[in-house]
Amino acid sequence: MINLKNDYCGIAHPKILEKLKENNQQTYIGYGLDDASNRAVAIIKNKFQCDASDIHLLVGGTITNKIVIGHSLKPYEAVICASSGHINVHETGAIEQTGHKVLTIPSYDGKIKGEDVIKIYQEHTDEHMVKPKMVYISNPTEYGTLYTKDELIKLHDICQALHLYLYLDGARLGVALTALTNDIKPCDYTQYTDAFYIGGTKNGLLMGEALVINNSQLKTDLRYAIKHYGGLLAKGFVNGLQFEALFEDDLFFEIGSYVNHLGKLLIDGLNKLGVDYFIKPETNQIFVTFDNQVVEKLSQTLLFEKWIIQDTKTTIRLITHYMLTEDMIQEALLVIKDAIKKE
Repeated sequence: MINLKNDYCGIAHPKILEKLKENNQQTYIGYGLDDASNRAVAIIKNKFQCDASDIHLLVGGTITNKIVIGHSLKPYEAVICASSGHINVHETGAIEQTGHKVLTIPSYDGKIKGEDVIKIYQEHTDEHMVKPKMVYISNPTEYGTLYTKDELIKLHDICQALHLYLYLDGARLGVALTALTNDIKPCDYTQYTDAFYIGGTKNGLLMGEALVINNSQLKTDLRYAIKHYGGLLAKGFVNGLQFEALFEDDLFFEIGSYVNHLGKLLIDGLNKLGVDYFIKPETNQIFVTFDNQVVEKLSQTLLFEKWIIQDTKTTIRLITHYMLTEDMIQEALLVIKDAIKKE
């Protein structure tokens, strides 16, 4: 089976495992206060030009989102996101469990617009409703689409005007930064968000996300929140070593570029087959709609996510990752071609 189901299907990139193996006989102090974590933080600050930011190395995306939102908002405050946003659809009510309502904006392409933020803000008029205080976005979005720099700046400026925090989920930030159509630089995330995180779990690490806090108002007592929500890893040095390996020789960008390269190979091949896209692909997440009979045939050889299931058609997600090869992509295309032809 060719795994096109997710981009966290491998244990870790060989260079990450090598770093852990090299340091396996060392002993460390815990909870992210070790030298490896300090070195990783210093490298990240250099890459993202965020010397004044606080960086915390956490375990996974859901716990990171829960910590940031739970820590940043008062009990009566809410977070705005796209209807397809990860915190709304794929986090099992984790944000609501903190006591904060998720206010959603309908979105076809996974992105939200500044005018929609203004509208939902204005609709919440008094103390009988929750008070919007944060805007959550991800880049890439749940549909693999990308925000442009202009879109990011516009959201930032609107959030500033409305006194809202802008928080960016970067689970696949390596893919976003190395996408062919991307025009956002690493330092732009530092300048135009109050907080963001750099995804490692979906970019070659065993586990790990690097949370970057830019707004000084959110820095105070964050480690208390991390512990409170169960995110303070005793063996923090494991994350420190991984992020050190991920950034010291730009492996982070290398993996992102490779994944996007494979994504383009897959997209080019699908274009030749004349497939029906659910949404125009921009990164390594590719959403294609097939007749249900075709999907059933494909499932015998390919692993993928069924995204939207209808009576006669199903939209599936194909996603590339660092463990794939060009030959595997070509083999997958042959499987798809054969399934379509027989149909």
